[in-house]
Amino acid sequence: MSRRSLAATLVLLVILAGAAAACDGGETPRAQPPSQAATTAQTAPADGPTTAIRFTAVQDEAGLDFRHVHGGSGAKYMAETMGAGGGLLDYDGDGDLDVYLVQGGPLPGYPDQTPLSDRLYQNDGTGRFTDVTEPSGLGDTAYGMGTCFGDVENDGDEDIYVANFGPDSLWINDGDGTFRDGTAGAGIDNPLWASSCAFADYDRDGWLDLFVVNYVDHSLTNNQRCGPADALMYCHPDAYNGVPDVLWRNRGDGTFQNATATAGVLDDDPSQGKGLGVSWIDIDDDGWLDLFVANDSTRQFLYHNQGDGTLEEVGVMRGAAFNAEGATEAGMGVAIGDIDQDGWLDIFLTTLDIESNTLFRNEAGRLFEDLTDRLGLSVDPERRVGFGTEMLDADSDGDVEVFVGNGHIIDNIAAINPSLTFEQTNQLYEDQGDGRFVDVAASAGPAFATPGVARATAAGDIDGDGDLDILVTHNDRSVVLLRNDSTRRGRSVLLDLRSRNGGRPAVGAKAWATAGGRTWVAELRAGGSYQGQGDHRLHIGIGDAQRLEYLVIRWPEGDRQTIPGAEVALDRVTRIVQPPAP
Repeated sequence: MSRRSLAATLVLLVILAGAAAACDGGETPRAQPPSQAATTAQTAPADGPTTAIRFTAVQDEAGLDFRHVHGGSGAKYMAETMGAGGGLLDYDGDGDLDVYLVQGGPLPGYPDQTPLSDRLYQNDGTGRFTDVTEPSGLGDTAYGMGTCFGDVENDGDEDIYVANFGPDSLWINDGDGTFRDGTAGAGIDNPLWASSCAFADYDRDGWLDLFVVNYVDHSLTNNQRCGPADALMYCHPDAYNGVPDVLWRNRGDGTFQNATATAGVLDDDPSQGKGLGVSWIDIDDDGWLDLFVANDSTRQFLYHNQGDGTLEEVGVMRGAAFNAEGATEAGMGVAIGDIDQDGWLDIFLTTLDIESNTLFRNEAGRLFEDLTDRLGLSVDPERRVGFGTEMLDADSDGDVEVFVGNGHIIDNIAAINPSLTFEQTNQLYEDQGDGRFVDVAASAGPAFATPGVARATAAGDIDGDGDLDILVTHNDRSVVLLRNDSTRRGRSVLLDLRSRNGGRPAVGAKAWATAGGRTWVAELRAGGSYQGQGDHRLHIGIGDAQRLEYLVIRWPEGDRQTIPGAEVALDRVTRIVQPPAP
């Protein structure tokens, strides 16, 4: 047993002694997970594993001509290397996914001081895009980091929040193809360095609230010089104090209230925090959305929703604050999914090259156990820096894959450690069917052999063919769109769940799909991971099952609905609208 696995076992025994049993209520369908035969990390054969999963880089033919500019001049402002984000949304309501990409901009000393703006690309329905930034009225010229999308007015149109290095922005969708700056009118005021954001109705009042992750107190005026004089480097986050995140509660009248303190999520300890990634997740299946925050080189935060408008930080108690060795990690991105098909949502965390990405397995809603080594997800842990990440079923075989976008944060890292590089290749871990994962990127297409500096990732069905493609942003480089050309091994269910509150995507809804004696679970999120957001529709691979037996939906307000399988299409989108409130 590895030192990491032994530590995980000891931590698990300690926490189990004091953990309370989770409340399930007996209403949620659950199937037995596949055999967990793996007890050690899976090592790929010398000639590399093969896979039927294929992705092809198609950004050029798709018309995505965006290139991120970090605007650096050698002064090594820390913000230069951390962005930028982007994601997928249906801004015009035509049923296909459009693309929003966040731009950096010129910093002091950069030769061209012309302001640069974020860009919006409209999908024609086939996966080809047109830049519509100007006619849409968008064009945020702040120094951007991340973004997330949600309908804050319950009018059926997705609005855009942009997390910036400096004051954030909220763009209101007017439903006619145009946006207006609604930041001041909504009462949004976050002057700190924000990284990622995520919408959710945490208090279940029918209105989407917003959590924004803030990083450190670095600014243009307090930039520190790190490294030798002849080889300046971007500073480690320890060089700066952490700053508090912020929770914006939607009042339902077009304005937001800063509920950070009253909701119990205020962390004003400057030695803690330093948030980069975030995701809402119902960890214990009680119908109330909890919150996981990825922090850089400090403990991770896990807030448990008390159901009364407050959240309690339980990361240490639940086993999600540290890795199995009890160490802090440089948390970057977050992916949520049921990695072992046991009916509980797990957390995958990307980290720095001297560490290992971490899989926190959900132990029936009571606590989390670090099973990274056991599942084989720590292969090659010390050469790459992970940022954006996704859990997805790329070939619809019923098992999830894990995609990791990699790229270092220090552009001259090779001068310090010749075994490391700034540009790095991405990873794709495939479930071998017995609970073990191997990195199959080497045989998943030439795009995985091209190194880059990946940041945000967003999975979604770009071209309407029923499988998930992946958008990957790159720091100071061009965006990459990976089209899914995999040989499908099964059927899939694609769910467009719509809230009764204005017909918007039902953020926070949870679905259980049962077919062939197995049950899969998925949860609808808006924003998170690292500086990005994927498809608002749920994609569930059901393997070789030829029909869905039934579908159970728990809507964000807690009401449940059971739908016969015959009413749910396979391999194409089924829209389901939440019934009126009783």
